[in-house]
Amino acid sequence: MSDWRERLTQVLEPLLRQPDPRQQLGAYHDMPYAIFCYPPEAEFDLRQQIALLRTRLEQAGKRVKVISLAECLDEALAAEGMDTEALVAAEQSVGLDTTVLTIFQILSEYQPLDELVARRIPADADPRRDLVFIVRVGALFPMYRTSALLEQLKGKLQIPAVLFYPGETDGPAGLRFMGVLDADPNYRPKIF
Repeated sequence: MSDWRERLTQVLEPLLRQPDPRQQLGAYHDMPYAIFCYPPEAEFDLRQQIALLRTRLEQAGKRVKVISLAECLDEALAAEGMDTEALVAAEQSVGLDTTVLTIFQILSEYQPLDELVARRIPADADPRRDLVFIVRVGALFPMYRTSALLEQLKGKLQIPAVLFYPGETDGPAGLRFMGVLDADPNYRPKIF
């Protein structure tokens, strides 16, 4: 099944409907999450399909929390006094590479992205009822690799989660972010 819509509705959705999807979703007991890979050009269609999937899962008794990495990025930058104008000014004065490195440093050290994500998970989350969808991953391009985020979430995320990844698969455990960057072969979660 190469079509992402079929994988979403015929493979991933039935798994998420299970009373406790953690074992089949995650490759490891301390990583109850998976990656759903889709073509970057399908971003807007995927967002619509995620909304429909969320509705179907909620009608089946699940509670779905959607976490936008674009919102997390905005929050991290704002906490460090950066907005769009500051980013444009930084790029003009120090260049794109230095600006990208600065944003990476903010997300890694000053406003760790894994902590921003973890804070958005409901305090009363139940692994048998709750699901997390991590979306808008493309907002991190080219500043932050999601493999780092997923490794840092290990042990912090106890409920089933799916990271919706705009890119291409490369071998059994490799992904090419946005279909542009070199493949990162370090993904341990299951890839759908």
